Amino acid sequence: MDEVVVGTGALAPAEVVAVARYGARVRIDDLALEEIAKSRTAIEALAHADTPHYGVSTGFGALATRHIAPDLRAQLQRSLVRSHAAGSGPEVETEVVRSLALLRLSTLATGRTGVKVETAQAYANLLNAGITPVVHEYGSLGCSGDLAPLSHVALAVMGEGPVRNAAGELVPAAEALAAAGLTPVVLAEKEGLALINGTDGMLGMLVLALADLDRLLKTADLAAAMSVEGQLGTDRVFAADLQALRPHPGQAASAANLRAVLADSGIVASHRGPDCNRVQDAYSLRCSPQVHGAARDTYTHAALVAGRELAAAIDNPVVLPDGRVESNGNFHGAPVGYVLDFLAIVAADLASISERRTDRFLDVARNHGLNAFLADDPGVDSGHMIAQYTQAAVVSELKRLANPASVDSIPSSAMQEDHVSMGWSAARKLRRSVDGLQRVLAIEILTAARALDMRAPLEPSPATSAVRRALRVHVEGPGTDRHLAPEIEYAVQLVADGTILAAAETVTGPLL
Repeated sequence: MDEVVVGTGALAPAEVVAVARYGARVRIDDLALEEIAKSRTAIEALAHADTPHYGVSTGFGALATRHIAPDLRAQLQRSLVRSHAAGSGPEVETEVVRSLALLRLSTLATGRTGVKVETAQAYANLLNAGITPVVHEYGSLGCSGDLAPLSHVALAVMGEGPVRNAAGELVPAAEALAAAGLTPVVLAEKEGLALINGTDGMLGMLVLALADLDRLLKTADLAAAMSVEGQLGTDRVFAADLQALRPHPGQAASAANLRAVLADSGIVASHRGPDCNRVQDAYSLRCSPQVHGAARDTYTHAALVAGRELAAAIDNPVVLPDGRVESNGNFHGAPVGYVLDFLAIVAADLASISERRTDRFLDVARNHGLNAFLADDPGVDSGHMIAQYTQAAVVSELKRLANPASVDSIPSSAMQEDHVSMGWSAARKLRRSVDGLQRVLAIEILTAARALDMRAPLEPSPATSAVRRALRVHVEGPGTDRHLAPEIEYAVQLVADGTILAAAETVTGPLL
């Protein structure tokens, strides 16, 4: 999609991905502009009241007891953003920052935050100009939302701090805004809080991870099917009536994919029949639908949470439709943090079972007639021996990343914020987990394709043949040892860009 319209309702996950990853433009719709203006009127009424109101005429957090005089309130907003833009460490990825800014804009568009129309429009302008504020790895505790990351974006809208321009160059924000014909925003009462109180960073990373995992879950089924086929495993255990005895929807979908990919396999047919005794394959082969299915069902739950969060209007305080301005705790990241951690567990276990399937190809005691390590001349050649080492190293890392961040809480703000979600940290490690899973699956597919070649003259299924052809564009078949790292990286790229999955689906149709 070329343009995403931001309204008072929820953005779709695909819209978030389109803006964050592919640079789609954004536009605020007319109803949202009306709602923003209406809530701003309520805030301005409170700003002139004699009674202090949190976030409008008071300090913040543990400093909320101080009543701020009108002539200091613009400084209050600037000071809030400047002091909270306290991140440290490496820059986070452009797609993460764009998702962060878009999701904050989506909340501003609900009319529940009290910002000026000009401030909301400034976020749309920033995205459309391809300006990416520098946001750092560390700084968010996930409560009150992603304060530091959001503050770095707000700082850029104010014309301060470093940004990346559309060409990717590191420049001062004021320079980038001027080059794009944009004017820095001068924040008024309540606006500083409205720009930094939200779960937008962790939610953006959740939505992006779900987009990647949708592809990787199908790719995992494809990889498992190639391993079953290459190791002369049986497809009988994937029968629909057997899977129905345990009615988990993810398991049924995974088994259906395995059946589709293995359909019409000459290799499987070669040992199917009354004389076949392959009814007890190793768990990593036989139980693939059970493991992959559990991962799918966890994914479904995470997507449900993401959908609810996309529909949320998170700020503190919020402007309610009747004009009341109320404090709340909706900024706490626990709902998002939990599922981010759940998905890191899923990534680790999918990678773990993939590595076990790969290892079986390399052991002559278990690979049913293939050369040791799939080497051309074992002893002279090492084949895929060390490719499995790489998988094992990644899997070990993913197990460490599966340790949940959301069970940790470090009190902050003089004990005012005494329980935090660590959802940002959960999201950051999930991104690494997804990348690691991608690499492990790519090595399994690379290894399985080599094994299928070595089963000649038996022919693999049409679907796995299509995958093998896609690999063979740049990766040669079995032969003497070659520099293996470039071949692995090529396979990783084909998994990442969907080429591998698309190749299989030219035969099977869309996998589930």
